[in-house]
Amino acid sequence: MTAAYEIVVVGTSWGGLSALRELVSGLPAAFPLPVVVVQHRHRQSDHLLPMLLQDSTPLRVCEVEDKAPITGGHVHVAPADYHLLIEYGSFSLSVDEPVRYSRPSIDVTLVSAADAYGGRAVGVILTGANSDGSRGLERIHERGGLALVQLPATAESPMMPAAALRCVPTARALSIAEIASTLAALPVAATIPVTSPPRTRLGTRDAHS
Repeated sequence: MTAAYEIVVVGTSWGGLSALRELVSGLPAAFPLPVVVVQHRHRQSDHLLPMLLQDSTPLRVCEVEDKAPITGGHVHVAPADYHLLIEYGSFSLSVDEPVRYSRPSIDVTLVSAADAYGGRAVGVILTGANSDGSRGLERIHERGGLALVQLPATAESPMMPAAALRCVPTARALSIAEIASTLAALPVAATIPVTSPPRTRLGTRDAHS
């Protein structure tokens, strides 16, 4: 029986902006799954990343607020200096210590997605200059989810996708265009909410540790 998917989590670091813009621009306007983006950013980073991604896609791009719902057809961007945890149907933010020197940590988000969604989660690792995300992608694979990795030879920084492939040798190594096509063709669960989350506020988040 073919799995029906409910969520896509994308992790990237060095070179990520260009990779993310190419990825989201390759998704159709009616793409039904929620896409969760974890990009390593400086702790004082502003809200420019969601705006730049919005320029590349008709899908709605929003920076995650604590307790916000996970919504189909939206690109949810992890805020700077918070770990982004995925619960079934909603997000939570954490100010726990950095993991592998990173907050947000790709591993943290992928592991929580695997635990919440099991075999209905898709993990994607793109360009990056460290090994964050490899353990989380391994958890996605162990729980029966789909593991996709940017072909290292096509990455601006191949270290992160290469580390992911060492952890999950059976992951599908593809170009970004091929990843977008693969995502667009996935079977989708019928229960994904499509109501709009609240607009991102530019003030302080009500995060918890």
